[in-house]
Amino acid sequence: MKDNFSKQSKEYSVFRPTYPDEAIAFILSQVPDKTAVWDCGTGNGQLAAKLADPFLHVDATDISENQIANAVKKDNITYQVVSAEEAPFRENSFDLITVAQAIHWFDFDKFYAKVRTTLKPDGVLAVIGYNLMQIDEACDRVILHFYKDILGDQYWDKERKYLDEKYQTIPFPFREIPAPEFAQKVNWTLDELTGYLNTWSAVQHYIKANGVNPVEEVRQKLQDIWREDEKKEVCFPTLLRIGKVT
Repeated sequence: MKDNFSKQSKEYSVFRPTYPDEAIAFILSQVPDKTAVWDCGTGNGQLAAKLADPFLHVDATDISENQIANAVKKDNITYQVVSAEEAPFRENSFDLITVAQAIHWFDFDKFYAKVRTTLKPDGVLAVIGYNLMQIDEACDRVILHFYKDILGDQYWDKERKYLDEKYQTIPFPFREIPAPEFAQKVNWTLDELTGYLNTWSAVQHYIKANGVNPVEEVRQKLQDIWREDEKKEVCFPTLLRIGKVT
C-alpha cells in the first residue's frame, strides 16, 4: 500500500469530506451484530469515528503515522500503524470490515485473504469512497481541466482509475449486496475547496516534480466565478460496494 498522504495529514483531517449518514446507515442495516469493526486504511479516522457509536469496539489501521497522529480520538477506537494486508487480527474477529477511500491502494489478493480470515461468519465487507466532485457547470469545467489536463496520468497514480471507474472494476470476490446511490453534499467557500484540492496526492506529486503548487492557478480561475465570501454546494458522489464471504 502506498503512503501518499502523510505529508498533508493535517490538511486531510480538516478538508476531506466525510461520508453520507444515509450510506453508513445502510451499511449498518446489513450488520445485525455490532460488537467489533475494523476500519482499514482509516486515514484520519473519519469513518472510524462514525462507527464508534453503534459498535462496542473499533480497530482502525493505517500505514501513515502522521494520519494516525491526526485521527479522531474516541475511547473505543484502537489505532494501529500497520498495512491492511499485514494487520495482526485473529480469525473471526469482526462483524464488519470497512475501507473508506483506500481500497484502490491495497494488494487485493492479500487483503481479501485477510478479510476472509478475520470476518466472522456472515460478517460484512463495505468498501466506500467518492470520486470527482460536482459544483456547477462553470466550476466543473475549471476543475475537470485541472484534474485531467494539468495533473492527468503524469501525476495521478495508476490506481486512481478505480475511483474514476466508480469502484466497479475492482476485484470483488464476495456475495454482493445491492446498494442504493448516495452522495455527500457540503457547502464550501473557495478557501475550503482549495484546501481540499491541496490534499490530492497528484497535487503533491506535481509540487515535488515542479516546485510550484498548481492549485494556485486553479484558484485564480475560480475567483472570477466564485466570490470570496460565497458558499457553493459541492457534491461528492458516493461509491459503495458491500459483500459477504461466500
